[in-house]
Amino acid sequence: MEYMSVAEAAQKWGLTPRNVQIHCEKGNIPGVTMQGKSWQIPVDAGRPMRKPRAKGMPHSILEALKSEKRGRISGGLYHRLQIDITYNSNHIEGSRLTHEQTRWIFETQTIGNVGADVPVDDIVETANHFRAVDIIIESAGAALTEQYIKKLHAQLKGGTSDSRKAWFKVGEYKKLDNVVGEMETCPAKEVHGEMVKLLAWWKNAEKTLENLLDLHVRFEQIHPFQDGNGRVGRLILLKECLKYGITPFVIAENFKQFYYLGLKDWRQGRRARLMDTCRTGQDVFILGLRQFGHLKLAEKAEAEQAASEGRTVPL
Repeated sequence: MEYMSVAEAAQKWGLTPRNVQIHCEKGNIPGVTMQGKSWQIPVDAGRPMRKPRAKGMPHSILEALKSEKRGRISGGLYHRLQIDITYNSNHIEGSRLTHEQTRWIFETQTIGNVGADVPVDDIVETANHFRAVDIIIESAGAALTEQYIKKLHAQLKGGTSDSRKAWFKVGEYKKLDNVVGEMETCPAKEVHGEMVKLLAWWKNAEKTLENLLDLHVRFEQIHPFQDGNGRVGRLILLKECLKYGITPFVIAENFKQFYYLGLKDWRQGRRARLMDTCRTGQDVFILGLRQFGHLKLAEKAEAEQAASEGRTVPL
């Protein structure tokens, strides 16, 4: 039998000599032998092919969501997240759609029997929110920029009655000053400068749950858009959780008062209420991981949550 050297095989197959050596070491080339310190490769050996990686369990929550979204998996983690975060985030802001109606719109892409007293905007914003979550899952690794945040707002508010108002700019910062309850927000003319400072701070901040909530509170106090700030702010929370491996959470509608009081407390230097509210949301999300078979991800999330709280998970 005739043989060729590693260098000759590399030239023949269009590989690097090191790649050929690795294939020899792994036994990927039939008939290869070692002569002294050199590999001898049969001249009629075919070009070795890289073995495809075995498909295993997802290594992150983001990977699991992407896989289920792209595979159109029904009734899984992605399915649950879409319905729960859309229903709760919209309901906090006054949507009249029920959880069941929200689920129906997601699953059938139709409105079904939603009742005559449900505003059209509630339906439009529900469908828009589903798409915004999809955008986040597919682009969670992107930098959080003004352009990205404006894109989320444009997706959320596009096609609504607000979008047809001359003074309301979809996907752009507010033109008119606004007040939210008792909280004074940033004047419209100062929004851009305050957002630049906030995003510069976040870029260099340690990516912890506490700092992420600080980002959220400061974003809500700036209140950069004419409407939709709460929902955009909570979408940002989801995105950065997925990007930085922080267990996501949904602010449940029945925790609305704790959430609002937590935002107020935070601005006054008291952080416990909002932290506890969001950690409760993380606990619920971890239960979902277990329910849908992502046991390793659930264990990892529990361990990381415990470490952030200075405790250990019992064996």
